[in-house]
Amino acid sequence: MGKRTEFTKKIIENISIIDIADEGKGIGKTDELVVFVEKAIPGDVVDVEVYKKKKNFAEGKIAKLITPSAYRTEAFCEHFGTCGGCKWQHMVYDAQLVYKQKSVTDALQRLGKIELTGLYPILPSKQTVYYRNKLEYTFSNKRWLYDGENREDNIDMNALGFHVPGRFDKILNVQHCYLQADPSNQIRNRIRDYALEHQLSFYDLRAHEGVLRNLIIRTSTTGELMAIVVFAYADEEQINGLMSFVAAEFPQITSLLYIVNHKKNDTIFDQDVTVYRGEAYIHEEMNGIRFRIGPKSFYQTNSEQALHLYEITRDFAGFKGDELVYDLYTGAGTIANFIAASVKQVIGVEYVPQAIEDAKVNSAINNITNTKFFAGDMKDVLVAGFVAEHGKPDVIITDPPRAGMHPDVVNRLMEIEADKIVYVSCNAATQARDLLVLKEKYDVVKIQPVDMFPHTQHVENVILLQLRITPLIN
Repeated sequence: MGKRTEFTKKIIENISIIDIADEGKGIGKTDELVVFVEKAIPGDVVDVEVYKKKKNFAEGKIAKLITPSAYRTEAFCEHFGTCGGCKWQHMVYDAQLVYKQKSVTDALQRLGKIELTGLYPILPSKQTVYYRNKLEYTFSNKRWLYDGENREDNIDMNALGFHVPGRFDKILNVQHCYLQADPSNQIRNRIRDYALEHQLSFYDLRAHEGVLRNLIIRTSTTGELMAIVVFAYADEEQINGLMSFVAAEFPQITSLLYIVNHKKNDTIFDQDVTVYRGEAYIHEEMNGIRFRIGPKSFYQTNSEQALHLYEITRDFAGFKGDELVYDLYTGAGTIANFIAASVKQVIGVEYVPQAIEDAKVNSAINNITNTKFFAGDMKDVLVAGFVAEHGKPDVIITDPPRAGMHPDVVNRLMEIEADKIVYVSCNAATQARDLLVLKEKYDVVKIQPVDMFPHTQHVENVILLQLRITPLIN
């Protein structure tokens, strides 16, 4: 720890950073406090300027970097520290993988009381920048101001970019984002230029006024490209002017769409979509299977790692060809259609009706006939009558949202007693919570973390559970 930690003018001196928190802050300890430090990484020794102090913890920023960590590297993005994304980019990628693996093992051991037999090293992402196939941007007339900027100085307050963490009404004006490959940056910047030149108002997130609201860009490995402009209060001339500009400027856009959204929230799932040019969708391809992606479709945002994630899921299941599989939280049926050729039948269940329609379309365009899809709340659909009607599954694949499975769903899995469960999770903590129940009947056989989102704390984790033949003896 070094010399005794002291409080002097809200400075805590000589703190060794020993871990990193989910939100990207380094973690240090004194005799009395846990200290969370902005932009600090394990191995740093720092003096910390405290801006928040509670009984057992403090939060602060680096006042002085005494000894830099061997893991420390130069952040590559000019927006690092202000933008909410890529919070780990100042830590070398190999170290990111170490701490992602650690977050999985900590959750499984501490929360799930799981023995880590069958644990594999985390699967890295080959691409660490420009790996996302979808980004959503927000227009705002109240951009984030940097130190030294003053609104009274008659500066341009319009922005097109990302929300600043904790400030719903402040948007960071992004010039170049390293998350999505070009022409994503060019499309965003040229639309902003056009809007400023033609005096189209940017949305006011508090007053709910303005012409331009959101921009969504989706790319695919097939080379197809979708751009969706979301207007708020715009007339036909304004819409046609901007859309014709985008069409002429970017002929490579294969699906050019727009939405007029008067609601106070940004969700587009209940909004009508107008096709300005091209098709209403793009295609992604994975392992010879084509997936149709519309403006409202869910698809894993790292296409290359999604393939590996689904391959691991399929391989963990160890299909022989005669299995009935339940694919819970199936989304657009990506996993269901991916494994369909390896099994007898797949039953997919998903809460969002539009996603289920996408799943059916994806089966149809690939001539897949052994899938069935059902929409509804999982705890209400997956009841005894459903299993009686469709058959007891040999394998259950479950890929729930970050909150994990509803307790009723976990209890249903315990009642169904499928031979295998393959649990795909984007949150090892809620996965571990569910395993606390499932481990009463199931053994954890294999564990495979997968890095889907480099430079962030997020990590996917795939676990194979095998039904125990004899009950566990305490």
